[in-house]
Amino acid sequence: MKRMMYLMAMVLWGALAIAQPAVTPKEFNVQGKVKNGSAGEKVYLQLSTNPPTVLDSTTLAADGTFTFKATEKEGGNFYIVNVADRQKIVLLVEGGEQFTLVADGYEQDPNGKPGKAEVKGSKNMEYYGKLVDLNQAMVTKVNKWNDEFAKANEKKDTKKAQEIQAAFQKAEVDHIARIKALIPEMGTSMVAIFAANNLLNPERDLEMMTAVADRFAKENPSPKIAQAYIGYLKRIKGIAVGDVAPDFTLNTPEGTPISLSSLRGQYVLIDFWAAWCGPCRMENPNVVRMYNKYKDKGFTIFGVSLDNSKDAWLGAIKKDGLPWHHGSELKKWNSEVAQLYGINAIPATYLLDKEGKVIAKNLRGASLENKLAELLGAEGK
Repeated sequence: MKRMMYLMAMVLWGALAIAQPAVTPKEFNVQGKVKNGSAGEKVYLQLSTNPPTVLDSTTLAADGTFTFKATEKEGGNFYIVNVADRQKIVLLVEGGEQFTLVADGYEQDPNGKPGKAEVKGSKNMEYYGKLVDLNQAMVTKVNKWNDEFAKANEKKDTKKAQEIQAAFQKAEVDHIARIKALIPEMGTSMVAIFAANNLLNPERDLEMMTAVADRFAKENPSPKIAQAYIGYLKRIKGIAVGDVAPDFTLNTPEGTPISLSSLRGQYVLIDFWAAWCGPCRMENPNVVRMYNKYKDKGFTIFGVSLDNSKDAWLGAIKKDGLPWHHGSELKKWNSEVAQLYGINAIPATYLLDKEGKVIAKNLRGASLENKLAELLGAEGK
């Protein structure tokens, strides 16, 4: 059995380029007090990037108090209040809040007891506090079981080890059930995205994770963090064989819009690629050969480029001799079409029948040739 660990993570996503109503910047304030601090010690307000970005700093007053005033411009972000690099307190900020923060001023005391911090002033922080408490209770149990499990292994006590494993598995199920029970109460506060993204598992909890994304898409789609989470769920789910391929429209290199639906009546290979993608460029000669062989038998290709440079895109089309339909948003991984189709790596392909239904995915080389021969080898003869 692997050593059991249960730690709360915090993940941020890059903002996605989805057309939504503009977010109104909103100011927020933090009134803080550090119980175990010294006058003049530095306190930093950081944006929780990797590494954290320092936005502002101040010093502790003689009574341990400090204040921050800042503006949230994206409708929601994770911030950190860093107390002299001794304690870091997470803030979930949507803008407009008046936070009050009381912190011990240390991560652990000399006896190893975690330092505490209480933040009031928003629904986000109320539920974040509940999640932290749930997680800490689980961590305490797991640490105890880890020690017991190690001792059982040393004694080769298989029965005891299995009992510990079973206890952990049951506790984990109960723990996730408690988190799931809280999420609907969170509404479209950003803590719902935090909980769904960090504490749920797509393989086990995809239905609830999707419900969170759907609720934000309907009720509160403007924050960039919501856009990112919605795109993340689209990438997870992707498009399956048997699905009707979602329609989209892209501009050609000449600037003319072309829609996928305009190609109905033909077998269509949607080819996600980019000039910067080595494996894509290596596969292009084979795709050109297949196109030339079957273009007069009801087969065409729609190349969707994930480039962000028009010159690079056009240069690759010319150099590789790609004579089919092309389109691009020139947004690289922020492409809405790539998100729609669940693309997280290229080359990636979808083969559609004449009605626009996906009949195969990620065919390359001999696999693509064999499938096209099966579909079109007898047609047009």
